[in-house]
Amino acid sequence: MRSDTVTKGAERAPNRSLFYAMGYTREELERPLIGVVSAKSEIVPGHVHLDKVAEAVKAGVRMAGGTPIEVPAIGVCDGIAMGHIGMKYSLASRELIADSVETMTMAHAFDGLVLIPNCDKIVPGMIMAAVRMNIPAVVCSGGPMMSGLVNGQETSLSKMFEAVGSYKAGIIDEAGLNEFEENVCPGCGSCSGMYTANSINCLAEAVGIALPGNGTIPAVHSGRIMLAKHAGMAIMNLVEKDIKARDIINEKSLRNALACDMALGCSSNTVLHLLAIANEAGVDFDLKLFNEYSGKVPNLCHLAPAGPTHMHDLNNAGGLPAVLAELDKIGVIDTSLITATGKTVAENIEGAHIKDTNCIRPVSDPYSETGGIAIMWGNIAQDGCVVKRSAVAPEMLVHSGPARVFNSEDDAIAAIYDGKIKDGDVVVIRYEGPKGGPGMREMLNPTSALAGMKLDKTVALITDGRFSGASRGASIGHVCPEAAAGGNIGLLEEGDIIEIDIPGAKINAQVSEEEFAKRRESYVAPEPTVTGGWLVRYQRYVDSAAHGAVMK
Repeated sequence: MRSDTVTKGAERAPNRSLFYAMGYTREELERPLIGVVSAKSEIVPGHVHLDKVAEAVKAGVRMAGGTPIEVPAIGVCDGIAMGHIGMKYSLASRELIADSVETMTMAHAFDGLVLIPNCDKIVPGMIMAAVRMNIPAVVCSGGPMMSGLVNGQETSLSKMFEAVGSYKAGIIDEAGLNEFEENVCPGCGSCSGMYTANSINCLAEAVGIALPGNGTIPAVHSGRIMLAKHAGMAIMNLVEKDIKARDIINEKSLRNALACDMALGCSSNTVLHLLAIANEAGVDFDLKLFNEYSGKVPNLCHLAPAGPTHMHDLNNAGGLPAVLAELDKIGVIDTSLITATGKTVAENIEGAHIKDTNCIRPVSDPYSETGGIAIMWGNIAQDGCVVKRSAVAPEMLVHSGPARVFNSEDDAIAAIYDGKIKDGDVVVIRYEGPKGGPGMREMLNPTSALAGMKLDKTVALITDGRFSGASRGASIGHVCPEAAAGGNIGLLEEGDIIEIDIPGAKINAQVSEEEFAKRRESYVAPEPTVTGGWLVRYQRYVDSAAHGAVMK
């Protein structure tokens, strides 16, 4: 056992004495030591209840003969960080989380880990650490929030952001805005649509590192506490059988996750996170693979923001087991792979079926024959860019229009709120990539403002930053190379015609290579927006979004 390093032999008497100082008994030190990594805090709705989940996990560990040891992790609430400098820290925090989980695990010789995240960067950060260290690990998230109710309709955070745009456009009044504000988020959990947090929690289940139900059982349901107890029991089984993180997460299981990504219509941020997890697992994973799967996996779900259903609907419809069982019918997943249950995918989904076709469509009648995410390439995205295709209106799948160019999200949102963006425009927001931001801010404010102003079906938005899973419309992000790395997006000028062809995987500006070369000669980069703090270090070492924005 790894923990023998700190608990066995005369040489470790000083180590044991420090355990005794905390009240651990000799009997507890003779059992496997399980790190229970909880991201509980009082600033993230998805995390405010994680102490209850952690207690249930620890109960499960003890029932199965282990000694649970709780340690903390940080977490940023993307919604609260949205629209100001705080969002620069969100994606970057993924690396801090991975490093801190590694630090606590290696320093204290845990035999296994139960990872308790819930929101956007915390989930992939913890998974990255587990795969990096390659020890037994189980993910047990805090579960999704229930949907809110506004004017008799179920709703969620994406509608709240859109309501701001509606208010600015005079479509609703202040009382209408307050109605949304007070009712869209009714309690704890990760925000209730297929946004980034719920997307990656579902994919944790699809890749096998989390137990069935991890992505969909609501935070407030008793089933979430039961799941946590089972996660505590499951880690003891993995430790006993020496099933490590890379035994579960490998090229084949990442492809399973990618298939589910396409079927569910997940957040475009999953592209960054799957690439980053694959990097830690030593798996060759690139953007072309996303289009390969988009071409052969149908889109079966239109959860918010793409449609009217929410995470509790997906849970009631059969959850991920039902989705996996449906995908198995067309042979796009490998059901022989081992999972955190100690069983194979096939064993986990045996008997699973769709219970509500309003939420999960069968493969015989999908929303579309192609998957929820698409990658495009062209002269302003030679290394690729990403769009959540399932949330794009049909009339915007092919679009051409004049560029409205902004060097920051703040400038763009001001122009949108001032009514300066018109039908047909292509809003370009640059210098918001991993290096240029730094931190690759999400652009939920501008996309939601456009949607709230009823412009989401006539205006496209392109950025080297990224989009929240709550964004909808022709929102094209992760443009690579980014402007700060010399990408052609930095050379676009006001009025350049941008041609978008999502089905054809193309995005180009009507600008010749000769003209781009001429513009480059007089190009002057803007001054950096961050000059102090650890983001400067992040800016120096972060890689391209095309590689998952990992640290080099």
